[in-house]
Amino acid sequence: MKKRLKLLLKDRLAVFGIFIMLLLLLCLLFAPLLASHSPSDQTRDRYSNPSKEHFFGTDKYGRDTFSRIIYGTRVSLVIGVGSVLLGGLIGTILGIIAGFYGGGTDKIIMAITDFMMSFPSVLTGVIVLIILGQGTYKLMIAIGIAFIPRFIRLTRADTLKIRNSEYILAAEALGASSLQIIVKHILPNISSSLLVMITLWAASGIRLEAGLSFLGLGAQPPTPSWGLMLKEGTTAILFTQWLAFFPGLAIFITILSFNFIGDTVRNIIDPRLITDISK
Repeated sequence: MKKRLKLLLKDRLAVFGIFIMLLLLLCLLFAPLLASHSPSDQTRDRYSNPSKEHFFGTDKYGRDTFSRIIYGTRVSLVIGVGSVLLGGLIGTILGIIAGFYGGGTDKIIMAITDFMMSFPSVLTGVIVLIILGQGTYKLMIAIGIAFIPRFIRLTRADTLKIRNSEYILAAEALGASSLQIIVKHILPNISSSLLVMITLWAASGIRLEAGLSFLGLGAQPPTPSWGLMLKEGTTAILFTQWLAFFPGLAIFITILSFNFIGDTVRNIIDPRLITDISK
């Protein structure tokens, strides 16, 4: 564990990603203290350029863009990470069931998975939001459902690899129940792959949240959301580029940071790549 942590901290890109994650976590927890203004306060100072009073300028209602980006961290991180955890929980359970029991159960679960995988993630999110309606937490559910088939495939494949291992056969011979085998033997052995995928797909969750909010299907005004702010900024991009630039930059840096951390964690966990990283 200590060796892997040292390798993680040795990677400059991963350190950058961790630094950004810590900043985002501070914004999420202490937004009222870090924001220079209330995200909903409207003023007469509309479409102003960045200044000492408004670091990132103001929007068409005179609201402080910097403060709205700070508060928007809450929406993006909660939905992005929460949706992956939701999809990971359901997908992991179904994937293990399919890989462990096989037979008809496996065929039914994989048929449903293949059907869901035939739709792009954005389209799946749109369909679910049409059914559930618009809203922040409904958006998290919609994106989580889009991730379920990906986790099913991952955990099913890993479960199949170790299903007939000697230690699992020995546990069965000793009378261990299926639940005990899954909890004590299968989950610990596939947890590394799950950790990597959760880290990488959290970036996709944030991207999907921004995309669906940009389409008007996610967070609704006046909720500060990076995707919604990006949409509002594009309507005035001809005479004020700041409104679209700063939310877009926040989305870009956040996704990039998650990817840096995910790539490094994947390389460290894979024993075939540890030697290459440590050089």
